[in-house]
Amino acid sequence: MRKQIITTLASLIAGMMMFSAHATNQLATALGGYDTVSYFTEGKAVQGRAKFHHFWNGAVWYFSSEDNRDKFVAEPLAFAPQYDGYCAWAASQNYKRPGDPQVWQIEDGKLYVKVHEGAQKKWRGDISKHIAQGNENWTKIAPY
Repeated sequence: MRKQIITTLASLIAGMMMFSAHATNQLATALGGYDTVSYFTEGKAVQGRAKFHHFWNGAVWYFSSEDNRDKFVAEPLAFAPQYDGYCAWAASQNYKRPGDPQVWQIEDGKLYVKVHEGAQKKWRGDISKHIAQGNENWTKIAPY
């Protein structure tokens, strides 16, 4: 009986460790830790602080203040970057690249980040066309 209990406990502990490792590997930091609300309220990228965080959409989001965190919690879709923070230019071209939180633009009340300044320049060549293309492509490339 004692051996069975020890074996069961060992299995439970191993399972919890595997679950914990799996969950940790799945959690991302949104926008490299930058405060997504600050783009709208301050017009610039501001590094968030761990003490003002919120879990949403499979990621941890950091904010520079409690007020910004509360604004996001109340209306995350109003502040979250388009294409899950991936490069908007790349999405318009039907592929994914990480977005750089320092290379961004707000268009029609939505935040778009790009991989680098070159992508930002191309994006600005025809913003409405690239948004339409990105929106169409995102449903195909997002899961991959």
